[in-house]
Amino acid sequence: MPKEISYGAVIFRREGKEVLYLLLYRNAHEHYKEMWDFPRGLIEKGETPGDDIKREVKEETGIEDIKFIKGFKEKVKWFYKKEGQTIFKEATYYLAETKNKEVKISFEHDDFRWCNFEDALKLIKFSNTKNVLKKANEFLTGGLNKFI
Repeated sequence: MPKEISYGAVIFRREGKEVLYLLLYRNAHEHYKEMWDFPRGLIEKGETPGDDIKREVKEETGIEDIKFIKGFKEKVKWFYKKEGQTIFKEATYYLAETKNKEVKISFEHDDFRWCNFEDALKLIKFSNTKNVLKKANEFLTGGLNKFI
């Protein structure tokens, strides 16, 4: 069975005391229709996970100033069909902060939103992505955020 490995980031920024999460929307994608998600993508040969995430975030959002938060790493797994074949997908998410609120979405996405936790949870369709958001929010609100 084919396997796809991707890395992504739960991107957030602070606005006063509020934490806002960046969600990207795909409507026209063949496998991910009407879906709000975090920036992520397949790792390329020779890349480290950190390199992959920085590249994907820049490509998908235009944001370059991200700081990874030490201690957060969440892996999710699922299956999907592609050209009649079942694909095993594994995505590992890290947590990263930005000061930049300007987003320039790529051709892969149709929209973006900066959302507080409650609004982001309502927009996200899949339970595994909701769980990543819940864990990231618990991590941030628990006061464990240390920069690396």
